[in-house]
Amino acid sequence: MSEDWEVRMSNSKGMPYFFNSGTRQSSWEPPKELTPEQISKLPGAEHLKGAKAEGGGKPGQVRASHLLVKHRDSRRPSSWKEANITRTKEEAIEILKGYESEIAGSQGRFAEVANRHSDCSSHSNGGDLGWFGRGQMQKPFEEAAYALKVGEFSPIISTDSGVHIVMRTG
Repeated sequence: MSEDWEVRMSNSKGMPYFFNSGTRQSSWEPPKELTPEQISKLPGAEHLKGAKAEGGGKPGQVRASHLLVKHRDSRRPSSWKEANITRTKEEAIEILKGYESEIAGSQGRFAEVANRHSDCSSHSNGGDLGWFGRGQMQKPFEEAAYALKVGEFSPIISTDSGVHIVMRTG
């Protein structure tokens, strides 16, 4: 029943999820039995719109998560997983395409895949970089993050750090 569903914010991933108080079921994906209109009226639906939670960003800031795959030409070709990264940029893109298929448009899966595979230290937070403003990230990353709507994913982008998929979360 739709009245049992609500939207909550994950403390660990900083992302909204759906919770059914009747069955105690939780899901990153919207319940299939609910229409978009019903979802927009759920308790907590403001989390889906990127509403700023306590401690949210300042005006003009965005919040994003990313999945980074470094390559040998990255500005620092090492990570928490590998001391010396030797793959080519083309190989890194192919790896990222595989992760993109695994994510399949799911915000929850994005965080899980980033946690396991991202070469960034943000992997431990599901790729969450927190709130940031213009001029704080490398230009291609900033442009991608600001161009997205909350919940959208970027195509694969390249920066001096490596290749990324960006997901806007706020």
